[in-house]
Amino acid sequence: MSDIPVIDLSKAPGERAAWDRPRWVVYLWAVCELLFVTNAWQISSGVRVRILRAFGAEIGHGVVFRPRTRVKFPWKLHIGDRSWIGEGVWFHNQDHIHIGHDAVISQETFLTTGSHRHRKDMALITRPITVEDGAWITSRCVVLGGAEVGRSALVRPTTVVSGVIPPGSIVAGAECRVVGDRFE
Repeated sequence: MSDIPVIDLSKAPGERAAWDRPRWVVYLWAVCELLFVTNAWQISSGVRVRILRAFGAEIGHGVVFRPRTRVKFPWKLHIGDRSWIGEGVWFHNQDHIHIGHDAVISQETFLTTGSHRHRKDMALITRPITVEDGAWITSRCVVLGGAEVGRSALVRPTTVVSGVIPPGSIVAGAECRVVGDRFE
């Protein structure tokens, strides 16, 4: 028998810790997300944006929002003017996500603001994500809670983004290392 403890998950705090809306609103959002946002049909980007706004998302003018995207809680999503959200992007936003103007979040990128107190009781811990104006997060990246992507920074494909990314830098890899300057 090992001396390493095991956390009793039946006593973990509830799944609704980040909802901050009535149950009916969350369930209605789930249906609308499935029909109008996650739906792979090439429905107008404008329809997706209008549905997200109807549920409280703050989305600027001229935003392109591609199909197959997911948004956990639209009332915690903030996107500036003329930004592009690629196909299959997943905003798992149990906390707020702020995307600046003229920013790009490319296809299949996963942004998650939540984690768990893994050493104690598995309670939910959330931290917001900020992507500043002009930043480009390329395809299949993972952006973790607390990340701050600086103005016009570029994140290469499959990078795990955490911490503060300097403005104008290029970052890459699982350790999210600066590998260059975007505007040399």
